[in-house]
Amino acid sequence: MAQQANISELLSMLDSSALGVLDDITTVFKENLNSDRGPMLVNTLVDYYLETNSQQVLRILTTLQEPHDKHLMDKINEYVGKAATRLPVLSLLGHVIRLQPPWKHKLSQAPLLPSLLKCLKTDTDVVILTTGVLVLITMLPMIPQSGKQYLHDFFDIFGRLSSWCLKNPGHVTEIYLVHLHASVYALFHRLYGMYPCNFVSFLRSHYSMKENLETFEEVVKVKHVLLVFLLFSCFSHVL
Repeated sequence: MAQQANISELLSMLDSSALGVLDDITTVFKENLNSDRGPMLVNTLVDYYLETNSQQVLRILTTLQEPHDKHLMDKINEYVGKAATRLPVLSLLGHVIRLQPPWKHKLSQAPLLPSLLKCLKTDTDVVILTTGVLVLITMLPMIPQSGKQYLHDFFDIFGRLSSWCLKNPGHVTEIYLVHLHASVYALFHRLYGMYPCNFVSFLRSHYSMKENLETFEEVVKVKHVLLVFLLFSCFSHVL
């Protein structure tokens, strides 16, 4: 209990405006992480970040070393599985991976990636979908080869979210659809840039089906002329 109280006191000092105090507290946390190889401190830091959006905690989390990188991914994975914490923890994951942590190459082997893909294939909250797909777009270049085992999942997510933009099953306002549409557009470019042949094959198959033609006409063709140009360029290479 005394240790927990001490951690809480240190956390409250992390966002101090006094640079010397901040450096000292950050050093204490890093020393504790080096000496304690259990998950408790990392879990506490994650919870504190979700409550406060502390940038100092974020910096600590992005510099974690073994075995704490696994503790962080496990905690994020746990919270992705809970509706109440899914959005804030996806935002945390996005911040972490954009800062290029030294353990980024481990993402494809962690349970976190399948959990993210499941979220994007099943969730119906447009803000979560938009946030999640932007996280995936950022993550993909970090796992170019090992990510190939999930190609069908990546492509299915593109197909699902493209259709979502048209059908709007959540009946959300237009501004949210605009953001989702932009993220789907970015996902197209990422997938085409990394897996061109496989993605072209998927596009030919997916949009040749009658039930998907409306999505192509209304979402892809009408709103993204450049995307249509790329699609037909792709088709011309394989027809």
